[in-house]
Amino acid sequence: MKRLILLLPLAGFLVLAGFLYKGLFLDSRDIGSTMIGKPLPEFALASLEEPARTLGTADFEGPALVNVWATWCPTCRAEHEMLNRLAGQGVAVYGINYKDNGDAARRWLIELGNPYRFNVEDPQGSLGINLGVYGAPETFLIDKSGIIRHKYVGAIDESVWRQQLAPLYRELMDEAGR
Repeated sequence: MKRLILLLPLAGFLVLAGFLYKGLFLDSRDIGSTMIGKPLPEFALASLEEPARTLGTADFEGPALVNVWATWCPTCRAEHEMLNRLAGQGVAVYGINYKDNGDAARRWLIELGNPYRFNVEDPQGSLGINLGVYGAPETFLIDKSGIIRHKYVGAIDESVWRQQLAPLYRELMDEAGR
C-alpha cells in the first residue's frame, strides 16, 4: 500500500508531462471556434460607411471573407494591403470594425483604401463576442448560405491566402456555382 501511495505522484507527473509534450506540437494559431458549421449570428449594427444605415446578417452574402479589424491593431494594418489585393481580384470581403472609433476607422479606409464591400461598427464588441472573437484580426470564411466554414486568427498574407484560404474559398465558390 505504501508503494502505491509513493507511485501516485510519479504517475501524476507522467500524465502531466504527457499533456505538456503533446502541447508542444499543437498549432498555437488554431484556437478553434464553436461557430464552425453555424450561421453568422443575428445582428443589427450601424454601417461604418453610412452610420444612419443599419446592416444585418442577411446583408453578408457569401462566399466571402468576414474580417474583424480595428485601427488600434498593428497586425490589421499589416494585413490591410493583402485585403485590398484580394478585393481587387474579386474576392468578397466584409468588415467588422471591432471595439474601435468610427471616425478613426473611416479615416483609415480613406488613407489605406477600402477592400470591404461594407463594414459594420461593433463598438462594444457584441458581435465579436457572439462570434467568439479573441482579438483582431480574425477572419471567418462563410458559404453562400452564411454558414461559417473556417476561422483564421492573425494577419492574412500571401502565403496564408495561397495555402489555406484560397483553396477553401474556391471550393465554396464552386459549391455556389460561381
